[in-house]
Amino acid sequence: MQRAGAVLVLMLISFVGALVSKRPKSQDILFDISYLLALLLLVSAVWTWINIRTLHLVRVTRARRAQVGRTMEERFAVVNTSIVPKLWLEVRDHSDLPNHRASHLVRGLRSKGRYEWRVTTICRRRGRYTLGPLSLTSGDPFGLFQRQRQLTPTSHLVVYPMTVDIARFALPVGILPGGDALRRRTHYITPNAAGVREYVPGDSFNRIHWPSTARRDRLIVKEFELDPLADIWIFPDLHEGVQAAAELLPSSAIPYVPLAPWAPARKVELDPTTEEYVVTIAASLSQHFLRRDRAVGLVSYGQDRELIQADRGERQLNKILETLSMVRAVGQIPIDHVLVAEVDQLPRGTTLIIVTPSTSDTVYAASRNLERRGCRVIVVLVDPASFGSASSAAGTAALLQTSGTPAYLVRRGDLLGQVLSSRGEFVQTSFKPI
Repeated sequence: MQRAGAVLVLMLISFVGALVSKRPKSQDILFDISYLLALLLLVSAVWTWINIRTLHLVRVTRARRAQVGRTMEERFAVVNTSIVPKLWLEVRDHSDLPNHRASHLVRGLRSKGRYEWRVTTICRRRGRYTLGPLSLTSGDPFGLFQRQRQLTPTSHLVVYPMTVDIARFALPVGILPGGDALRRRTHYITPNAAGVREYVPGDSFNRIHWPSTARRDRLIVKEFELDPLADIWIFPDLHEGVQAAAELLPSSAIPYVPLAPWAPARKVELDPTTEEYVVTIAASLSQHFLRRDRAVGLVSYGQDRELIQADRGERQLNKILETLSMVRAVGQIPIDHVLVAEVDQLPRGTTLIIVTPSTSDTVYAASRNLERRGCRVIVVLVDPASFGSASSAAGTAALLQTSGTPAYLVRRGDLLGQVLSSRGEFVQTSFKPI
């Protein structure tokens, strides 16, 4: 716009000079200059308006779900719908996903042309992010005018917490007392066949009971009951008062590293906070047991009370990961109070896995109380001392070891998959790993 102002001033000077000039030739020249500058301003303004109004932008997000440590991909396309070529076009993205660099400069977009590009981003932090809005900026060939057009439609991306593969996890064998009490039909194939019935369309062929089929001369399938194995409930501790954190970079300060298609996969480090370690451990344990066809539930007290009833399958894993992607360690209720409030709703024989950075003896007291109620307890301790806190969880781990409660001790920088897969110093050998 400064250039347009300078041209406008020159046009006015030429026009005024032509009016006051007493020489006919000078007048003609000055009038021609002023008309030429006026025409230049008009053509540039119209060209800029056409440039910005005759564009169509397409944004395609490959998936609305991603995970920390993995990539998300977006494809963009700009289409010139007019016969006027675009010498330059700036596409600016205003997404709040950390390190998502979707802004682009398009040069030389020919008439009726199309330009495409792809953006691949490594997801570094869990949460719910907004993709968009976008703004388009273009101008005339002389650089006199620039116009901006806002594209307000947005979409959302949910980034799940990171999960690690666990080879085995020391878990008490949780058989529900009174096996006859569990008589619930299930579409899962389990070791417990409850009976047979006639085949209906949709039944899997591997459920067919061939001896009964041969005797009755029609297809007969088996019915199954749920395994008499105790449900697993995971309690991540999101009490604000027990969390610890080393220096944490804001999202805008995370260094950007270009991701080339041929480059090897980059390892993403967890944020140095007990909150992220607690959430990642809870997500990894949920994945571990659900992949082994165990029923898993989740209870957390962060911003709100979150309760996911115990269930099996991939859908249950997605529900747990989506819940954990949004929770924050801002709760005001200690984990021992959470356990007291929730344990009455759990049947005897239930296995509880507590993931906490707390160093208080109340964790030990709560675990003893739960065991007296007939629950089986495992504690995963995230040591706050490794995150800069003055208190350590080693004493709590030793106390749990003495009482016979299985416990894992996780420190900052540990390979979570290895730590949770090993029996560890604090895990008792009387419990069977699965």
